[in-house]
Amino acid sequence: MGDKKKKTEKAHIIEKAKRTEKEIVLAVCYDFDKTLSPTDMQAQGYIQSVGYDVEEFWKKTNELGEKNEMDSNLAYMYVMKDEARGRLIFSKEKLLEYGSRVTLFPGVDTWFDRVNAYGRERGITVEHYIISSGLKEMIEGTEIAKRGVFRKIYASSFFYDDRGEAIWPAQVINYTNKTQFLFRIEKGVLDINDDNVNTYFPPEELRVPFRNMVYIGDSDTDIPCMKLVNVNGGHSIGVYNPEKGRERVSRMMLDRRTRYTAPADYTEGSELETLLKGIIDKTASYEYLEQKHIRDLKTSEDTLKAREMNV
Repeated sequence: MGDKKKKTEKAHIIEKAKRTEKEIVLAVCYDFDKTLSPTDMQAQGYIQSVGYDVEEFWKKTNELGEKNEMDSNLAYMYVMKDEARGRLIFSKEKLLEYGSRVTLFPGVDTWFDRVNAYGRERGITVEHYIISSGLKEMIEGTEIAKRGVFRKIYASSFFYDDRGEAIWPAQVINYTNKTQFLFRIEKGVLDINDDNVNTYFPPEELRVPFRNMVYIGDSDTDIPCMKLVNVNGGHSIGVYNPEKGRERVSRMMLDRRTRYTAPADYTEGSELETLLKGIIDKTASYEYLEQKHIRDLKTSEDTLKAREMNV
């Protein structure tokens, strides 16, 4: 345990050093299904390949979870693996392949480059994170993930044997434990097993203060993250598929769960892009003032200390 602690502390020091005094980091965190992609990733080929209708598949997983007092995400992971028997090899390679077939909302393919470029113009380093109850392996199979646009992907995943076949859940992410990853991003403690996430950090040492976080989601499962970001001065955006209506995010808006709403349109000049650019502008202005305050506070402390030494 001692060696492990030293390693994690060293990793944190390295991570913290990446944020220079002048660097301002804005973390944009996304759910995946119905946020970046129009439907559940499993419904875009996998469910059909094991002989199920999409509604029938989710009905089975829900019933399994309810009957056995089982986490709903563990239930769908079990059914995915179980129904693959005799039909396909349930391997990481196969899940990556299904991930490559996942469709994305308009503009997602160029969104990250455009947002990053605008951030650089304003002196902001924009980082992108996935926090999803979907499957990490399928997300990693998408073209955008292969390009390395995400700093970190937090999602449910499997443990594999030496043949590459899934044998057990490695991580299960549900709507309540999603919030831990916001704290990891805040402190720069990104390794999922690094317990330094519980360490106290002075506000000025936080790598990404909550005020510099954006959470983009589409449903009630995103509410805990949205609420955490909102109450700490950050920005939450409820997105909706224009073809299916905005009733869900409207309810979330009126319940003060999300701060903004926009269609899930990531194309250049869209309402969502304009909104995020506004958040980047606000972040740049606020952080200039905040860093000015910190420098002045330090100067004042040094001045008084020097006076006391000369008395």
